[in-house]
Amino acid sequence: MDIREEIAQQMNALGSRGEAFVFLIDFEEKEAIILPPGDDSQLLWQAGKKANFTSKKPDSSIEKWEIHPISFEDYKKGFDRVQYHIHNGDTYLLNYTRPTSIDCNLSLEEIFHLSSARYKLLLKNRFVCFSPETFVQIRQGKIASFPMKGTIDADSENAQEELLKDSKELAEHNTIVDLIRNDLSLVAENVTVEKFRYLDRIKTSQRDLWQVSSKITGDLPVNYAQNIGDILFTLLPAGSISGAPKKKTLEIIRTAENYQRGFYTGIFGYFDGHDLDSCVLIRYIENENGQLVYKSGGGITFMSDAEKEYEELLKKVYVPIID
Repeated sequence: MDIREEIAQQMNALGSRGEAFVFLIDFEEKEAIILPPGDDSQLLWQAGKKANFTSKKPDSSIEKWEIHPISFEDYKKGFDRVQYHIHNGDTYLLNYTRPTSIDCNLSLEEIFHLSSARYKLLLKNRFVCFSPETFVQIRQGKIASFPMKGTIDADSENAQEELLKDSKELAEHNTIVDLIRNDLSLVAENVTVEKFRYLDRIKTSQRDLWQVSSKITGDLPVNYAQNIGDILFTLLPAGSISGAPKKKTLEIIRTAENYQRGFYTGIFGYFDGHDLDSCVLIRYIENENGQLVYKSGGGITFMSDAEKEYEELLKKVYVPIID
């Protein structure tokens, strides 16, 4: 039995008994953590209004924030490999990511308590994540996904209009909405795009960003709770941080990126015995042998410009700490 099947069966058993749990699954689906909701021994988390910790604001503040990204030349090597496969017809949307070393005066735990996001989690001594992106939500038997594709600096002139009319961003968003709609159709019926391309403003200590999302919903079968693990693994990896078609795109990601994502772009969630809320693990800082590393990226299509994509990668290196 592989790890996917083992974890799915464990989730299914908990769901069948109506027992609550939190879960953390890495991008490669090779490592997973399942815990009771109140267990804070290794994981602190927040999902909307649910959390397993008491909020406390450290006395410290962010005073040092220096980033040391890979060079554009190194970035472009992987970008060119992705473009080769796109023009060869192997993939038509691929989420290409790279690591950026950062120097910050704050610890992972201090960043966790100071940051503001709908989804926050701290895997002690390993990583902190403050994600704005929902993976799936389940409410009263209805499943919803909110793929996020498209980012622009909120201070740019006519930022909202420019983002929504950008042909590359539109094509990328259309592709990911179609992919997620197909994914949800594997586990649900009556799949519908309820809301297409709406804007959210993300506030950070460096800059504000506009991001584009859509809402896609479907109806789950009445016995979904006893198959909750199977449902989640059917949908993994998240389409917004992999690409389309998934299987071949994942192969290309491994060769183009040539580093381990780990829990970055995996998923985290909370199941209360009936309903579920989960996120994609983006906006993510990892402790790699004492060095903090921020992992970020963006979707690449045949219309992508390497310099613009590199700039987007850097814009996403932020912490949502508002003084």
